[in-house]
Amino acid sequence: MKYTEDHEWLRPEGDLVVVGITAHASEQLGDVVFVELPETGKSVSTGDEICVIESVKAASDIRAPLDGEIVDVNQDIVDNPGLVNEDPTGKAWFFKMKLADPSKLDGLMDEAAYKDLIG
Repeated sequence: MKYTEDHEWLRPEGDLVVVGITAHASEQLGDVVFVELPETGKSVSTGDEICVIESVKAASDIRAPLDGEIVDVNQDIVDNPGLVNEDPTGKAWFFKMKLADPSKLDGLMDEAAYKDLIG
């Protein structure tokens, strides 16, 4: 998996990338009560706000980690936002995207670098 400074994880899956938020981000948010996901087929650019996640503590935006197209979203976390707290790096993925340039994944952090970031 790769990681962003915005506490997102990216897991390559064939020619797609699965994206979610890290356990650290989930813990910082507290109990998640609402998730809004992007529409499939939407083209996004790195840094675009594409998801909204609300917890009992705050609302946060999730940004596109890289340029590409949203090809699938996880309706399960819309129906049951608590999954984000229960299994942030498994069942609670947010969306799948087809990257415009898959080589850009190489510029993201690996797990060791992410652990250094969060201390």
